[in-house]
Amino acid sequence: MDLVYIKNLRIETVIGIYDWEREIKQVVSMDLEMAADISMAAQTDDIEHALNYKLISKRIIKFVQEQNFKLIEAMAEEVAQIVIAEFSVPWIRLRLSKPGALRGSEDVGIIIERGSRR
Repeated sequence: MDLVYIKNLRIETVIGIYDWEREIKQVVSMDLEMAADISMAAQTDDIEHALNYKLISKRIIKFVQEQNFKLIEAMAEEVAQIVIAEFSVPWIRLRLSKPGALRGSEDVGIIIERGSRR
C-alpha cells in the first residue's frame, strides 16, 4: 500500500478547555498519512484516479474552522472519520498538535491511527 501525506496543515480554530481559550482562535497543526493505491494515477496521470490531497485539506480546514472543540482528542477522531468516510481511505495516521500550548515545549499533541492498512 502506498501513502499520501499532508504535512503541517495549520488551521486557526477555537480549541481548549479554559474559558480564555473559548474566546480566542489558536493554531492547530496536523500531519496526515493516508493509505492509497496510487498505481492507476501513476499509469494514467489523471487526478480522477488519485487521492486528491487538495480536496482533503480543504474539507478538513472548513470542518475544523467551523467547530469549537475542547479536546484535541475529539478533533482528531472527527477528522480521521471524515477522511475515512468521505474519501474512501482505508487507513489514516493523524498527528494533531497545539503549538505553544505548553510552556517550554515546541508543541504538544497526539497521534492516532484508524482503519486497516491493507
